[in-house]
Amino acid sequence: MQTRTSLPEISPQELKQKLDENNSVILLDVREQSEYDIVHLEDAQLIPLNTLPQHIDSLPSDQEIVVYCHHGQRSLYATAYLHQNGYTNAKNLIGGIDQWATEIDTTLRRY
Repeated sequence: MQTRTSLPEISPQELKQKLDENNSVILLDVREQSEYDIVHLEDAQLIPLNTLPQHIDSLPSDQEIVVYCHHGQRSLYATAYLHQNGYTNAKNLIGGIDQWATEIDTTLRRY
């Protein structure tokens, strides 16, 4: 049984609403380049999870950051890491880009 984390999460529907309202959100893709090349969210910044510690300083700490990966596991680790380093506005996208592709934008490639 999986325990619920206390890390903030955002559903694909909530994220779509924010993007539709032009809210300033940084999309952080923590997958690998090969996955990003298959499909990614528009304007997403790619920082693979294993390189996040080296690139964390390039992220603004005062803006909302929505972290995503394929299904939401790697982005959960990334969100936890960001919170540990003072990025309290980081949120994990529930279900990752796969859930986004099934619920929000069905034209996106799935893998």
